[in-house]
This record gives sequence, C-alpha cells and structure tokens, in this order.
Amino acid sequence: MAMDKERPIEVQQGTHAGDRVVQTLAAAFQNDPALAWLLPDPVKRKRKLVPFFKAMVGQSMRNGQVLASRQGEAASLWYPPGDVKDGFVASLRDNLSMVGVFGASLPKGLAMAKAMYDHHPVPQADLYLRYVGIRPDEQGKGWGGKVIRAGIEIARQQGAGVLLETAEQYNVAIYSRLGFEIISEWEVPDCGPKFWTMRRPFR
Repeated sequence: MAMDKERPIEVQQGTHAGDRVVQTLAAAFQNDPALAWLLPDPVKRKRKLVPFFKAMVGQSMRNGQVLASRQGEAASLWYPPGDVKDGFVASLRDNLSMVGVFGASLPKGLAMAKAMYDHHPVPQADLYLRYVGIRPDEQGKGWGGKVIRAGIEIARQQGAGVLLETAEQYNVAIYSRLGFEIISEWEVPDCGPKFWTMRRPFR
C-alpha cells in the first residue's frame, strides 16, 4: 500500500500485530470522554480497556481492516460500508467479553452504541473509522494524520467516503482539516457524552 516514501502505515495482520494495536489504543483512550463515562474509575478503566480493545481489534481484523504504524505509534480500526454481522461464536465471545469489561455499565454502553448507529447515514455507504489512537508518547508528531490519510486512500480506491464520530471536541478541527464535515452533533441520553458525527465524502 503506497503512502509516503517512509511507508509508515500498513495493514496489520496476525496475533502479534493485534496485541501491539490493542496496547496503543488502550493507552490512547485512557482519557476519552465516552469511555470515561462508562468506566469512571481511572484505575479500573486502565485495566479494562485492554480486553475492550482486544475485542474491538478482533472484530476489525475479521470484518474490516486494522491500519497501524509498524512500531505501534498509531493505530486505527476500520469497518467496511453497510451493516457488518459477525458469526455466532465470535459474537458470543465478544458479548461475554463486554460483560466482563463494563459490568453494570453495559446497558449504558449499548445505548451509546445504538445512538452512534442511529446517527449514521442510511444506507451507510462509507468506510467507518471506528477508533484511531496515538500512543501518548508519540502524540503531536503527525501520526494521526498519517493513519487517517491511509484509510482515506483505501476508501478513495473503493469509491467510498469515510464516516466517523468523536467525543473529543478538539478532534473536530483536526478532522475538518482532513476534509471531514459535521453531519450531526448529539448527546447520549442520561447525561452521557456529546458526540460529533463527521463524514468525508468520496472525491
């Protein structure tokens, strides 16, 4: 996959690559407003984000793509256009994992996930950027733009746009510079976090 001359972003495959991506995303999302709302105890959140992202990475490896830098500075999880449904065994395993991660907060997590999908265009014809994170010690070095542009290029080759949402307001300006436009602003019920759903059209 041709990106820039250094080719810093690549498709990740295999258990070792997945483990590296899990660690990067777990560290990057430690202070994420949405996950902090679901897991307010920071010590517990730090421990629980590893199994959470292990499930998320597994889903993306099975159904979409995982793009990351070779040394784990940046990682992103992508889903293809449309509704993606996992097999029964994989779904059951992930559901049990989510119970272990969120416990009594699982209904809140399910409500938040439903709200996300309710704000997606119908039909959903874009690549979906589920998560993108930069390892804390590598933030501010341009990795975010590189990993997102890698996914944008894949979407362009497929004739698709890119869809995402963020609960971090400062990310809105970053995504805007990459060509994304806000299609909705909304809040999770019961005093949940605010989200911005954004789309970069195909061009």
